Amino acid sequence: MGRGKTIKRRLGLYFHIPFCKSKCAYCDFYSLVPGDEGIYERYVRALIKHIGIYGKSCRDYVADTVFIGGGTPTALPVELLCELIGAIKKNFDLTKGAEFTVEANPATVTYKSLKKLRRAGVNRLSIGCQSADNAQLAALSRIHRREDFEEAFRAARQAKIGNINVDIMYGIPGQTVGSLMKTLNYVTGLEPEHISFYNLKIEPGTPFWNMQKSLDLPGEEIEYEMYMRGVNFLASRGYAQYEISNFARPGYQCLHNIKYWNCDEYLGLGPSAHSFFNGNRFSFCRDAEKYIRALEEPDANIRITDSTEEIMTKERVGEYVMLRMRLTEGISAREFYRLFGKDFESMYGRYLTRYINGGFVVKKDDRYAFTPRGMFVSNYILSDILDFSDMSIYDPTS
Repeated sequence: MGRGKTIKRRLGLYFHIPFCKSKCAYCDFYSLVPGDEGIYERYVRALIKHIGIYGKSCRDYVADTVFIGGGTPTALPVELLCELIGAIKKNFDLTKGAEFTVEANPATVTYKSLKKLRRAGVNRLSIGCQSADNAQLAALSRIHRREDFEEAFRAARQAKIGNINVDIMYGIPGQTVGSLMKTLNYVTGLEPEHISFYNLKIEPGTPFWNMQKSLDLPGEEIEYEMYMRGVNFLASRGYAQYEISNFARPGYQCLHNIKYWNCDEYLGLGPSAHSFFNGNRFSFCRDAEKYIRALEEPDANIRITDSTEEIMTKERVGEYVMLRMRLTEGISAREFYRLFGKDFESMYGRYLTRYINGGFVVKKDDRYAFTPRGMFVSNYILSDILDFSDMSIYDPTS
């Protein structure tokens, strides 16, 4: 009797492109606006070298999701982006029909570039719209207008990209409930497969942080109304909520992000990219030039790994609770016991009871999940039930 075929472990792949045409005033993701666009080619060459190194470590894995994010991946010349895609496909074993996402700013794509990306293997596009109101886009310092977004969306359809996500933001300076609903009505009218509906966060180190006192921001009660009305409106248009900020038509949930929320394995390459791979969590430096030089000059022994740690069971439990509770399906006590050999209800039930009584959490059979009301204040509830001081938790979706 012959030996059975080895079953490979599943893996998600993330590649960070740290470049933008212009830096948005609210963004705290690692990205830069290069003074010399010659860095684009140097960076892609370096990233391809890194891909070759890690590709050898992934022989026992099959990748079923790929996500190229940023920054703005489509800030790169499309030929370089296609070369990168080719290197990914050459060095990693991808499943047939693997979800392959590229993020795009509407001002950086054309029908021709999108057609090239689709032919290279991209089957999912994530477009940053944020708002359909040009004054609000200007307030966010976005480089595109509503007209650019619609042109990019229609170009993607013309290029035969059949899975499109659109990012929408609420809590924008000058935004009202009414203007938000106009944006949601406009975007759903275009019929994307997926919508990400995010709250604007004012993060330290951003220009918005320094000018927040002068920003015309909606108050918390208005933001709550925006969220609840947005959730209900999207449901009425056929977009089922499956995570705090994500809504999809049936069969179009983002499989890559679900890996994060399920605490599945993923490998991230590029400056600031994080990984959970082979039982370890590690990340790379937030410095594109240092990252490039380390791969251009391997004999220089330039260290680009920022941190590496083996994840202990206690940390994995806390991370699992934090991330799984983001999903509308929440946590099954039976599944929790299967994974960790621990009783979820004895560990967390006493904390969650008051939130069940308050209408923030629902318990059905053995499953605990946030209600939409609970989703809005999920960070507060999770900080109440989890001891963050006793564990090192990284949220890859933040």
